[in-house]
Amino acid sequence: MSIDMATLALMGAAQALLMAVVLWTSTGSYAGVARASLRLRAGAQALEAAAWGLLGLRGHVADWLSIPVANAVMLVSYAMTVHALRMLLGAPSRLRMVAVASVAGWLAIVWYTWGATSFQARMVCASLVIMLDLALLIAPLLDSLRRDGSAAKRVLLATLAIAVAIVLWRNAEPLLSSRPATGLLVPTPINAIYMMFSAMQPLFTSVGFLLLYNETMQAELRLLARTDPLTGVNNRLALIETIGRLLDAAGSSGRPLGVLMLDVDHFKAVNDRFGHGGGDRVLLSLVERIQRALSHGDVIGRVGGEEFVVLSPGNDLCRTRALGERIRTEVERAQLVFDGHVLGMTVSVGVTEAAPGENDVTALLQRADAALYAAKHAGRNRVVTTGDVAGVPPASA
Repeated sequence: MSIDMATLALMGAAQALLMAVVLWTSTGSYAGVARASLRLRAGAQALEAAAWGLLGLRGHVADWLSIPVANAVMLVSYAMTVHALRMLLGAPSRLRMVAVASVAGWLAIVWYTWGATSFQARMVCASLVIMLDLALLIAPLLDSLRRDGSAAKRVLLATLAIAVAIVLWRNAEPLLSSRPATGLLVPTPINAIYMMFSAMQPLFTSVGFLLLYNETMQAELRLLARTDPLTGVNNRLALIETIGRLLDAAGSSGRPLGVLMLDVDHFKAVNDRFGHGGGDRVLLSLVERIQRALSHGDVIGRVGGEEFVVLSPGNDLCRTRALGERIRTEVERAQLVFDGHVLGMTVSVGVTEAAPGENDVTALLQRADAALYAAKHAGRNRVVTTGDVAGVPPASA
């Protein structure tokens, strides 16, 4: 049965155009980088549709449209896809590299079409640019091969791997057989496979992109649900989850976990005098000062109002107390200016330690809170450990 290659090309154009519309209309539920990337990919698929349409109309439109223009449009669509995917995944765009390669490849295509006529050379030049684009698409997807890798990335990776194999096969086939290279509209087995895959590729890549965008948005929503909107640190939910993980890790490693709970002294007076805007500035300055005193691996979170918790994995009570003193000193040095008035800031700090094997998050925070209350009761601007507080059980209890 004879395969009409021009019909396959037009089917590919229709499929690409349909998927472009689907991607574009899907952007309403996304925002930021995800939306920009999705729309960029939608635009790329619209250009793919135009390129395949011009190819399918070869013989009905001028050759300069179905060869140089069609190839230029296709190369631009590949460049846009590379930029869209790498933008979404946070990888360097490599846009300049892709642009230079695309322009050089297109000029070579034009030369081997109208100058030193050679279809084989023209095909190789186009394939080299496409292979570069495919490599740049595949590179940020390789981490999906891990056991816990992204399913969306795997869909895209599989589609792109098939594309690489088909491009290599199409270029190698003339070298391995006695048949010369032929245009895509000649119904050879490799051309038929190439065209059928190209006709379906917009569907596969669109599914992969949509799944990837969904994963990205879910991750962003999860992060948003666990981030304090004012200070940008962990909120109470994230902090409790982190304490649970760190307690498990401490139990496995036999190392302690230091916990500090701190509170801004006389914060209500700041709000009363300077309003909530002034209070917000105090909290932002506080977080900045705390972070200066932390070491790698320490975690900070806001548990409510002007109260914060710091987790210090591997630190026992003594070292955690020293950390609390560094934080207290750093905060005390802060000088904030409100309406020409210089405002000092101090904190009270309660310190406790989770012994290896402890897994009660609530009890751990209650001990830290009891030590904080004792620091407040003792005059504020000081660090108190659970060992200094009568009636507070030790960490091993």
